[in-house]
Amino acid sequence: MTEPRQPEDTQNGISRRNFMKNTGLLAGGLVGGTLFGGLLTNQLQKPGESTDSGKENDHLLEARTFFSNGEDFLILSAATERLFPKDDLGPGAIELGVPYFIDRQLAGEWGTNGKEYMKGPFLQTGAIDAYESQADPDQDKGPNAETQIPTPAVRYQTPMTRGDIFLEGVHALEKTAQEKFETNFPKLDPGQQDEILQMFDDGKAKMNGVASTTFFNLLLQTTVEGAYADPVYGGNRNMEGWRMKEFPGPRMSYTADIEKEDFIVMKPESLRNYQGH
Repeated sequence: MTEPRQPEDTQNGISRRNFMKNTGLLAGGLVGGTLFGGLLTNQLQKPGESTDSGKENDHLLEARTFFSNGEDFLILSAATERLFPKDDLGPGAIELGVPYFIDRQLAGEWGTNGKEYMKGPFLQTGAIDAYESQADPDQDKGPNAETQIPTPAVRYQTPMTRGDIFLEGVHALEKTAQEKFETNFPKLDPGQQDEILQMFDDGKAKMNGVASTTFFNLLLQTTVEGAYADPVYGGNRNMEGWRMKEFPGPRMSYTADIEKEDFIVMKPESLRNYQGH
């Protein structure tokens, strides 16, 4: 006796009902974000099939969420590349995805100053202009520092959010390039770009609402963070920044290796390695 013939809609491992359900999930994913899209991917994935697509997977996450104007993003990218240029040791800011890291930070609470007191009065002095200066040792002695001092370093003193500062900053970079060299900032040669960035670092460039030094310090800070932060935050693409430093990334434990006498070379791992697959 032969087996009863399966209905046509249940062949090939998927029923019409499941197909309609998955189609509904897909529509929800397109409208509501990545949650339903992820559910659909997991449902349709075959057992044992890996979701890791290698290096190309990082590029799928790269989409501007703060900079709506592509020209502004190109200016930001060119500036970060001069602060962290490609050389014989490894890739530069653009290859590391630093501009996308900054874009994602500005789109979140950090960029909107969502958790900071933003009421006046706003003191404007030379010390304020040097906010987040890497050369100022007092910047490491603020309220979040390990060692407290009676008078912490000067903190945020402007009604502008960090997102506002970056938008004004990239516009000022472009305006300065037009006034000084009569062309767009991304089209300048590296020496000319460095000359303009030096003007911002010295506080000699014109900006509305905040000193150019403040913008430069924030730009430098986020560029370095984007190059070396965990890739889960959008930068340090493929952990290349860590590879240049020979940093293995976060480890949950070293108990399996702590007794070994030989030098151990560890392959870099991101926080993504410890999340569900």
